[in-house]
Amino acid sequence: MLLKEWNYFFFVYQEPFEDGYVNGEDGSPTEEAVSKHVADGKGAVKFGWVKGVLVRCMLNIWGVMLFIRLSWIVGQAGIGLAILVISMATVVTTITGLSTSAITTNGFVRGGGAYYLISRSLGPEFGGAIGLIFAFANAVAVAMYVVGFAETLRDLLVENDSIMVDEMSDIRIIGTITIVLLLAISVAGMEWESKAQLLLLGILLIAIINFLVGTFIPANDKRAKGFFNYHADILLENFGPAFRDNEDFFSVFSIFFPAATGILAGANISGDLADPQSAIPKGTLLAILITTIVYAGAAVATGACIVRDATGNISDAFIPGTVTNCTTAACRLGFNFSYCDTNRCDYGLMNNFQVMSTVSGFAPLITAGIFSATLSSALASLVSAPKIFQALCKDNIYPGLRGFAIGYGKNNEPLRGYLLTFFIGLGFILIAELNVIAPIISNFFLASYALINFSVFHASLARSPGWRPAFKYYNMWVSLVGAILCCGVMFIINWWAALLTNAIILALYIYVTYKKPDVNWGSSTQALTYLNALQHAIRLSGVEDHVKNFRPQCLLMIGAPPSRPALLQLVHAFTKNVGLVVCGHVRMGPRRQALKEIAADQAKYQRWLIKNKMKAFYTPVYAEDLREGTQFLIQAVGLGRLRPNMLVYGFKKDWRQADMRDVENYINAIHDAFDFQYGVVLIRLKEGFDISHLQTQEESASQEKSAHPKDIVVNLEHSDADSSKPSSKSASETNSPAVCQDQKDEEDDAKASTQPLLKKEVKGPSVPLNTADQKLLEASTQFQKKQGKGTIDVWWLFDDGGLTLLIPYLLTTKNKWQDCKIRVFIGGKINRIDHDRRTMATLLSKFRIDFSDITVLGDLNTKPSKANIAAFEEMIEPYRLHEDDKEQDAAEKLKEEEAWRITDNELEIYRIKTYRQIRLNELLREHSGTANLIVMSLPVARKGAVSSALYMAWIETLSKDLPPTLLVRGNHQSVLTFYS
Repeated sequence: MLLKEWNYFFFVYQEPFEDGYVNGEDGSPTEEAVSKHVADGKGAVKFGWVKGVLVRCMLNIWGVMLFIRLSWIVGQAGIGLAILVISMATVVTTITGLSTSAITTNGFVRGGGAYYLISRSLGPEFGGAIGLIFAFANAVAVAMYVVGFAETLRDLLVENDSIMVDEMSDIRIIGTITIVLLLAISVAGMEWESKAQLLLLGILLIAIINFLVGTFIPANDKRAKGFFNYHADILLENFGPAFRDNEDFFSVFSIFFPAATGILAGANISGDLADPQSAIPKGTLLAILITTIVYAGAAVATGACIVRDATGNISDAFIPGTVTNCTTAACRLGFNFSYCDTNRCDYGLMNNFQVMSTVSGFAPLITAGIFSATLSSALASLVSAPKIFQALCKDNIYPGLRGFAIGYGKNNEPLRGYLLTFFIGLGFILIAELNVIAPIISNFFLASYALINFSVFHASLARSPGWRPAFKYYNMWVSLVGAILCCGVMFIINWWAALLTNAIILALYIYVTYKKPDVNWGSSTQALTYLNALQHAIRLSGVEDHVKNFRPQCLLMIGAPPSRPALLQLVHAFTKNVGLVVCGHVRMGPRRQALKEIAADQAKYQRWLIKNKMKAFYTPVYAEDLREGTQFLIQAVGLGRLRPNMLVYGFKKDWRQADMRDVENYINAIHDAFDFQYGVVLIRLKEGFDISHLQTQEESASQEKSAHPKDIVVNLEHSDADSSKPSSKSASETNSPAVCQDQKDEEDDAKASTQPLLKKEVKGPSVPLNTADQKLLEASTQFQKKQGKGTIDVWWLFDDGGLTLLIPYLLTTKNKWQDCKIRVFIGGKINRIDHDRRTMATLLSKFRIDFSDITVLGDLNTKPSKANIAAFEEMIEPYRLHEDDKEQDAAEKLKEEEAWRITDNELEIYRIKTYRQIRLNELLREHSGTANLIVMSLPVARKGAVSSALYMAWIETLSKDLPPTLLVRGNHQSVLTFYS
C-alpha cells in the first residue's frame, strides 16, 4: 500500500508469510526500513536537488580557476587544446557522476558522501581509508580557498596602499577572520548555510554574465591591453598552442583539473537531502553539464577577443598597412606588440591573470565573483568535512574517534567536527604556504573518484542480485575506464603526491583490515568473494583426484566448537592452509527446540571460529542419535571436491558410565565412515576434551556474583558450553553397567556464546576448581602454545595408504610444531631389525619425510604381563555375556537385545588381538611416554563380529595413560607417492 509521498513513493509489499515472518511475531523488513527512514528525517531540514546538489556542485566547480587561470590556459594551449583539456576533465567527472548516480540509486543513501558510497560498496577497508583522507582533504581545502580569497583581498589592499602589517601577515589576518565567519555560518545550521550559498551563487552568476556582456562592449580604450572584441583573426591565431616557460599539455591539464573536483559537493551532504536517490544524479550531472558549457564558452570568448601578448602602451597603435614585417592579428588590427617578442609584457592572455576583469563591463563585479567562488567553495568544504567525518565515526571504523559521531540539534549537526575542521583549516591558513599540500589534496579527491568508479565496476562484476540501481545509464566497463583515468590523472598532476596518496590509502587499508571492524554492509567485495568461490568450486569439481594433490579434509565431530578447544586446535594444526575442516554438531532431543537452536547456532559458532582464527566451517544437524546425525553429515557435507575424506572423533572417555546404546552408535558411526570410504581418526587426551561443565560453572558463578573473588581462580571469561557427546533420555539402568547416565550435555546445549578459547589467567570472573578440573583446563590449552623441541612418535603398524605418516609431516610444517622431530616405530622380527630399519629409512626418504629415528619392535608379539591381562579382564567383566552360566535360550535372547555384550567365544577368537593391544600399550608407555604426540594405526574391528564393548576395551587399553594420541586409519587410498 502507499505509505507516504516524498519526492518518490515507497510501496510496502506483503511477504509470503503473515506479517513478513513465518512465526508472525515481527513486522516485515520493508515496514521497519520505511518507518526508520521516516523517523530519521522527522523535524530535520532537508534540501531538494537544486539547493542541495546543483547549487553546491556549480559553486565548487566554478572556482577561482574560471576567473584567473582559464585565460592563461587558453594562451598556453590555444583554444583547441583548451577545449580538449576541459573535455578530458569533463569525461572523468561525467563518468564519476554516472557511477555516483548508480550507487546512490541502489538503495537508501545516508550521510557521509563519498565515504558512505565507497564503504557500502567496497567494504569498510576501502571506505575507512577514503573516509579519513577525504574528510582531511576537505578540511585542508577550506584553508586553500580561504587563502585564495585572502590573497585577492590583499592584492586590492596593495593597489590602494592599505597594507596592515606585511603581505604574508595580512593573508593570515584576513584568512583567520574569514574562517571564523564561515564557521559561524556553518554552526548556525544548514538552512543558513544554504541561504549563504544561494547568495554567493547569485553573485557568481552576475560576474559571469558581466564578463560575457563585456566581450561585446566596444574595446576602444582596452585595445592597448590586447582586447579587441571578437575577431576571426584572433580566434585563428589563438586556436593552436604556444607553450612557454617549460609548460606542456599535461602541465596545463594538471593546473586546470582541480577546478573540476567539486562534483561530490552535493553527495557529501547526502544525509541532509530529502531524496538523495533522485537529487544526487540530477543535480550532479546537470551541474557538470552547465559548468562545462560555461568553461568552454569562456575559453572560446577569451581566445577570440584577446591576443596572447600586449604592452598596454597606447603608443604602439598605428594605421594598419603602414608597418612591414608585422603579421600578427594585433598588427592587422592596428597595434604593433612586437616588443613582447623579446621582452616580457604585462598584458594579454599569457601575462595577465586578471584578463576577465579587463574584458568585463564592470571590473569590481569580477572581483566579487572571485570572492564568491572562493568563499562558496570554502563554505562547502567546511560543511562537507564534518559530515563525512561524523559518518565515519558513527561506523566506529576507528574506535578512538567515536566522540566525533555525536550530533546536536534537530539536524544532528556535527559541532565537534566543525571545530576540528576549523582548527585544521586555521593551522594551514597560518602556515600560508599551500603549494606543497595543494597537489596532495587534488590527489585525495581523485582517489575518491577512482574508488567510486571502481565500486560500480566491482559491484557489476560480482553480479550480486542486490546490485540493481534505478539509474540505468551506466556501464561497468566505462566505470573501469573512469577509475583508470582518475589514477592516470593523479600521476599527471603530481607523481610524488600520487605515490604518497596511494601509500596513505594502503596504510589505512591495512590498519582497518587488521582491526576487522564488526560491520556487515553487503559490500561487492563480499559478493565477489562468493562468486569466485562458486566458480572455483565448480571448476574444481571437474578435476580428477591425484595422490599428489591429496589433502586431509576432516569432518570433525566436535559438537559446539568452544566446548572442546583442544580437539579443534589439534585438528586445525594439521589442516590449516592445507585442507578442509567441518565442525559437525549433532543436535538431539525435542525436535522443535533443537531446530531453533540449530538456526541460532549456525551463525553464532561460525563467528566464534572466525574470531578465534580457526579456518573451519560449522555445520549442525538434527538427528535422533549420534550415528544417524553422523550419517547425515557424511552424506551431505561438502561441495563438489570440497568434501571431507576423514571422520575425526574425540575418544569417548566416559564409555563405561554411558548408556551402551550410545556406545553402539559411536562404534557403528565409525563403521559407517569406513563404508563411505572415509578415513577415521580417533583422538585421545588423557584428561579428556569436554570443558563445557567448567563453562557452565563459570556462567552460574557470574550470575550469582560469587562472594569469594580471591579463591583459586581460572579465568573462564567468554567461554562457551555445548557438547556433541551422545546422550539418551532413556538410559537403561537395568541392562547397562552404567551407574548413571550423564545428562549434562543436553542441559548445556542452550548455554552457548561466541567467545574466545579459554586461557588461564588470574583475572575476571572465576570459580574454584578441583584438581581434575584444573588439569582438564590446562590440557584444553596445550595445543595453543609452541610445542618446543619434543617428538612426534609414529607407530606405523599397518599400511593404510600413508595417512599415519602424512599427518605428522603436516604438523611439523606448522610453526607450533616445527621444532618437533618425527620418530618412527614399526613392527619386525628380531633377526631382521637392521634390514627392516634400512628398508623403512629408504621408504621414508622416497616419501621425502624427515625423521630423527626409526625403531624396529622385535618384541611386539610377546605376551603382555599377567597384571595387565588381569586388569583388562576386570575392565570387561561387566560387559561379558557369560553364556555358560545361563540357559541357551536366555543367553541368545540377551545377546540379541544387548548386542554389545562380549561372548566367551568372541573373547577366545580375538584373544591374540586383545593381547596385542595390551602389549602395544606396554611398549607405548616404555618408548613414547614423554612424546608430545603419538600417531599410530587404529585397530579395526570386524563389523558384526566384534562387539562394541570389546572394541572400546581395545581402544581404551591401547591408549591408556599416554600423551595425546591420534589413532589413524586410512581408507587404503594412497596419500603418499614416490614420484614428482
